[in-house]
Amino acid sequence: MTRKTTSAGPPVLGARALNRATLARQLLLRRSEMGARDAVGHLLGLQAQNVKPPYYALAARLDGFAPEELSRLMSEREAVRIVTLRSTIHTHTAEDCFTLRPLVQPARDRELGQFRRGLAGVDLGLLTVLVRELVEAEPRTMAQLREALTARWPDADPQALALAARCRLPLVQVTPRGLWGRSGQVALTTADHWLGRPAPAGKATTEPQTPAMPEPPAPKAPAPDATVLRYLAAFGPASVKDMQTWAGLTRLRDAFERLRPRLVTFHDENGTELFDLPEAPRPDPDTPAPPRFLPEYDNLLLSHADRSRVIPPEHWGRSRLGNQAFRTLLVDGFLAGVWKPDAGVVVVEPFGKLTAAQRDQVAEEGLRTMAVLHPGEPYDVRFGTVVPR
Repeated sequence: MTRKTTSAGPPVLGARALNRATLARQLLLRRSEMGARDAVGHLLGLQAQNVKPPYYALAARLDGFAPEELSRLMSEREAVRIVTLRSTIHTHTAEDCFTLRPLVQPARDRELGQFRRGLAGVDLGLLTVLVRELVEAEPRTMAQLREALTARWPDADPQALALAARCRLPLVQVTPRGLWGRSGQVALTTADHWLGRPAPAGKATTEPQTPAMPEPPAPKAPAPDATVLRYLAAFGPASVKDMQTWAGLTRLRDAFERLRPRLVTFHDENGTELFDLPEAPRPDPDTPAPPRFLPEYDNLLLSHADRSRVIPPEHWGRSRLGNQAFRTLLVDGFLAGVWKPDAGVVVVEPFGKLTAAQRDQVAEEGLRTMAVLHPGEPYDVRFGTVVPR
């Protein structure tokens, strides 16, 4: 039984009930008529370790999506690529860039501890000022930052210096990086500069080699309450640990407790307490879930401590090989295989046997995905091997 009420506590939601609720929030149960900007905001960003995943993610979720729509948002600086959740690159709306990066800044500060030995003798306040001056004068690559910072601190580890810059400042990747069909190497500037917000008070005005004054302290991290509500709208029902996994943060329990009077609660089959918005969709567990072709690193698969609502236990770890992640296939709402586009062919590797009807539905969805992303280009769907043996 997937959903039941006991006299001992809140209703229990099984894996299929959680699956259908999450798919509905993720716009994967039925495609949405949202525009790309609203969808990126609703989903609190799209994992963007590579250029194409955000486009594939929206193609799976939106009715009428065209890649040029997201490219236009990035060209017009309404969306940006920046390191935020889990210390990974995400595509966010400009508004969320200024909301979510400060929220996860404490995690970026803790990340600096990993490079402590390589940063011995480095004044991080001075480094922050210097980097701001450099990237706001002209977008810089990580190699250029390493070179400039090593000239100032020759005994420090060059890679640690560049990563410290990324941790200390909200650095966005400027276009054409991230544009569909164009892209380019990664070049960085500050979110303030790229999006037209004033730089913080105390910004140095002298030459980068001799910053005049230290960077002012970063503002205190904002309360996470509003983001908790948005997370539940996009990923709920969810536990405190689920949201902490999504954000790469700790100590979110207090925010959930403050919001408890506004939320409803459930348990999963392991007894974990789950929170949710009262009016959020929780479809019947038997609601049909069509196949969906997702990119590598889609947040659907990464945003819960317990991922059994999407990944069957027998398929755990099968969507990646070492450091290589594969594009994923959902069948009946759950991870069921991997896929790749290859010279006019979409190769699909199911993890188990599909029924004839499921194979037909997967093939149809694969052709639709390619028609959205590569209109006018002929594609076939072939069932074969994607993961190297």
